[in-house]
Amino acid sequence: QVQLAESGGGLVQAGGSLRLSCAVSGRTFLVNGMAWFRQTPGNEAEFVAAISRSSGKTYNGDSVKVRFTIFADNAKNTVYLQMNNLKPEDTAIYYCAADRRSGLRLMTTAFADLDYRGQGTQVTVSS
Repeated sequence: QVQLAESGGGLVQAGGSLRLSCAVSGRTFLVNGMAWFRQTPGNEAEFVAAISRSSGKTYNGDSVKVRFTIFADNAKNTVYLQMNNLKPEDTAIYYCAADRRSGLRLMTTAFADLDYRGQGTQVTVSS
């Protein structure tokens, strides 16, 4: 199995930055695509960004394009989400996910259908 451990969430003022981390352990060879999703109460989880570990290609959701960057340190089996110029509407629980499919495929895959999912970390942006 694969385990995911997120960290880095917290409270930040609008315009500020945060970096989320997702450490992958276990049978990491099963993982190709990694992604971040976010969810607010009463809503479906929203795709934020994804990366393919094999190619390094990244994909961003439209709502965070330019402001957020996903990147990976394969030596550390860790994926990061750098979030800049945060807005109050970015407030959500952010989840890390890992899957055998590529990052491109994860853009159109429902969060619940991904192979492995983290516990989530809260990000709150105050106005």
